[in-house]
Amino acid sequence: MRPVPRACRTRRPHLGALLAVLLLAGGCTGGPGTAAPAPPPANTPASTPVSLAGVDAPFLTAMVAHTERTLEIVRLVEGRLTDAQLRTLLDAIEATESDELRTMRTWLRDAGRPTSGGAHDHAGHAGADDLARLRAAAPADVDRELRAVLGAHQRAAADLAHAHLTVGGSASVRELAERVARSRTAQTALLTDG
Repeated sequence: MRPVPRACRTRRPHLGALLAVLLLAGGCTGGPGTAAPAPPPANTPASTPVSLAGVDAPFLTAMVAHTERTLEIVRLVEGRLTDAQLRTLLDAIEATESDELRTMRTWLRDAGRPTSGGAHDHAGHAGADDLARLRAAAPADVDRELRAVLGAHQRAAADLAHAHLTVGGSASVRELAERVARSRTAQTALLTDG
């Protein structure tokens, strides 16, 4: 993946364009007269059995906890954001991560593993203090606090996914990790652009 050019990271007008590309990337077709590619495994968990190997289950368990926290963060600021582009980004994050969460839980359940992430504390993972900051943020500060908390949280998710790429056993889980790494890296750039 090529890094985002500096000009795109520092100028807000590009925020909407980058977000549109991210939202549309999953639904692109091969062009006129060609069939759309099959959806990735994350979009069809019931029809795509996955055999977990090596550290796949611990990775998925960690990602479930991380994703559960992301969705909690999104719910905490629902209806409180002032930046329309930030609201759009959060809507996209909620849709994407809800789908990924269903997929990961299905894979874990099918492998006979617990489907809840449980406790998951590490650097960058939004903790109780971060959630309290978001809850207590004055209306004028919610956008800024969210960018700080969720930016660090999504960076940690990208790092976790990147680490799994070289050690994952299942091709499907590695593909999920690749998508997570790409999307969370892009989200982090958008969140820190504000």
